[in-house]
Amino acid sequence: MDEIVGGQVAEPLMTALAPPRTFDEVYEENVDFVWRVVARLGVRPASVEDVAQEVFVVVHRKLGEFRGMSSIRTWLFQITRLAVQDHRRMIRRKEPPPGTDATAETEQVPSSGESSPESEAARTQAVRLLHAILEDMDERKREVFVLAELEQLSAPEIAEALEINVNTVYSRLRLAREAFNQALVRHHAHAPERRIR
Repeated sequence: MDEIVGGQVAEPLMTALAPPRTFDEVYEENVDFVWRVVARLGVRPASVEDVAQEVFVVVHRKLGEFRGMSSIRTWLFQITRLAVQDHRRMIRRKEPPPGTDATAETEQVPSSGESSPESEAARTQAVRLLHAILEDMDERKREVFVLAELEQLSAPEIAEALEINVNTVYSRLRLAREAFNQALVRHHAHAPERRIR
């Protein structure tokens, strides 16, 4: 029976979310999320597929341990973050290939049904700019920015995913937004002026 507090039904302190039924369901519902996060955390385009695949190898192995005490995306982000960190440690030992473009197209840009070549080019340029700005952010700010602004996770979800205090999430997010806005201002200041005809 539910406890009544102040005339309202009190919610239980901890509600377990139903764990996903199958690996296939988890994969189908979250593969795009994992790919985006891997790319946005700075993995080079040529390696995004490999790192995302490694994430799902771990998910396949550990899915039975997921008890639904957090959202599936929070849990997936924790695995993805570790996979990205492992990948970075591995590539630090190797010489990065010259001319590698960190801002190449690493994710599908949503396209409207009435897209023109100009709008497609503008979307591609926006994705490249986003990746360039994210590349310049320090890792802590970038993680919070990606989860809050791009993946729309709540502050408590981000705090759980990163294993930090909610106030720390808000502080890092404020600094990340400032860094992002400053980078946009610098970009626009250096971009060639468009002539209006």
